[in-house]
Amino acid sequence: MSTRTIAEPAAGTFRILVADGLSARGLEPLATDERFEIVERTGLKGEELTRALDEVDAVIVRSATKITREAMSSTQRLRIIGRAGVGVDNIDVTAATERGIAVLNAPSGNTISAAELTLALLLAVARRVPAADRSMKAGEWERKGFSGTELNGKTLGLVGAGRIGGEVAKRARAFGMGVIAYDPFLTEDRARELELERVSLDGLLERSDFVTLHVPLTESTRGLIAAPQLARMKAGAIVVNASRGGVVDEEALVDALRAGRLRGAGLDVFSQEPLPADHALRTLDNAVLTPHLGASTAEAQELVALEIAAAIRDALLHDDLSSAVNAPAIAGEEMRRMRPLLDLAMRMGRLTCALADGAIARVDIRYAGGLGEVMRPLASAACIGILGEVVGRNAINLVNALVLAHSRGIEIVRTRLAEMTDYAEYAEIRVVTESGEVLVAGALRDGAFPRIVRIGPFNIDVRPYGSLVILRNRDVPGVIGRVGTVLGRASVNIAEYHQARLEAGGEALAAINVDSLLGPDVVNELNGLPDVLEVKQVILE
Repeated sequence: MSTRTIAEPAAGTFRILVADGLSARGLEPLATDERFEIVERTGLKGEELTRALDEVDAVIVRSATKITREAMSSTQRLRIIGRAGVGVDNIDVTAATERGIAVLNAPSGNTISAAELTLALLLAVARRVPAADRSMKAGEWERKGFSGTELNGKTLGLVGAGRIGGEVAKRARAFGMGVIAYDPFLTEDRARELELERVSLDGLLERSDFVTLHVPLTESTRGLIAAPQLARMKAGAIVVNASRGGVVDEEALVDALRAGRLRGAGLDVFSQEPLPADHALRTLDNAVLTPHLGASTAEAQELVALEIAAAIRDALLHDDLSSAVNAPAIAGEEMRRMRPLLDLAMRMGRLTCALADGAIARVDIRYAGGLGEVMRPLASAACIGILGEVVGRNAINLVNALVLAHSRGIEIVRTRLAEMTDYAEYAEIRVVTESGEVLVAGALRDGAFPRIVRIGPFNIDVRPYGSLVILRNRDVPGVIGRVGTVLGRASVNIAEYHQARLEAGGEALAAINVDSLLGPDVVNELNGLPDVLEVKQVILE
């Protein structure tokens, strides 16, 4: 295999590494757009894969290539990992998130293929088709030994009623089956739409003649169907798993099949893939096994390639993260609407960080406005501003901002407020440190014009751009003039000067937009002026 270094792409283009075999037509959303350069290199492993990821903006994989923590260890450029399929088991999502790399998948393209395979396994087990086929090819004509069971009139229990489970339900009803489902996220409206009954897991196992699984492999679903659950099932029931290996305890399943408590099982996925040659499942006549074929149709392969290619295109060009499994699911149009508020929140975060003293323990984000699912991306944007100078601005983004905050022990609190009459879009960031707290509020005027409208108790109106000097002083005559004189002598031009006070003669706050960052000598001179209490500055670009 070649170890060549990939040449740099033309200016303004994104380079996409296709690391596993994909449908050529499926890559058309990228291949037909001159803003993208596609590099196809399959079979990459170890250092060769690491070097390849260093040189691309995005990578597309299926299930063969493993994107590990080590593979991503040195990349500074990679922004997107795309999985042409629903599962991301071959991608270290945690490591990608820590590095700010979005992981996208294609959950819809293989829906029909996976649903059809589920029914194929269901029928194959129920009618003992594989065993009968083997008998016929051995020259036999043994009819009595292959008596099966009908689907008509039986109860199908779906464990998981999402996209694939819903398609299985439709097809099962066509066979005359009644359908029940266990899914903690299934609403009553959706259950009525699918014409099925919601039940508990125990209730499903006790009532179902056939159980099919349609759930991802997570900590809560690992071993979901183990010995206690198998013992609850009807005698002679059939289990089909075409979702993820590990959801079913294979050792317990082997015991149930050998003992005859279950009529049979159909399995397309396994805890270890490839399934070891000496695995006990391979010895059972009442187990129908296929080698992870759920998405192995020409139609599915083309559809998942088209889906992930389009998702990567939209993510790189429009910041559309609606297909991301590790980031706020924000579609392109939704991101366009949110962008002014998120940009304002980043700038507010920088300002709160500049004003805060001591280690940050907690960040409160409060929002009032008409945007929908904005709270998580808003919190992420605020953390980008707050932590950008700590971790490096290029090392934090919407994907990993909250992860980086939590890793530093920072508590994040998100609160949605009632809509406000003064502002269509309003946000507050309150940072709590060992020394106290800092509050900054911002708003969008007329939906597009950002302003800082409050610092602590002071109401102000400041454009959040360029260099901003925040100055606390006593509210006495002459302070503004003396500040202006110091800045003038230093050849610092004042763009805007906003003064706010709570009461005459008390403490006041000035927010000063200047054209250039103040040098340490100028800051020290301002701090030495009579009645000036504190001077801080921040670059908000």
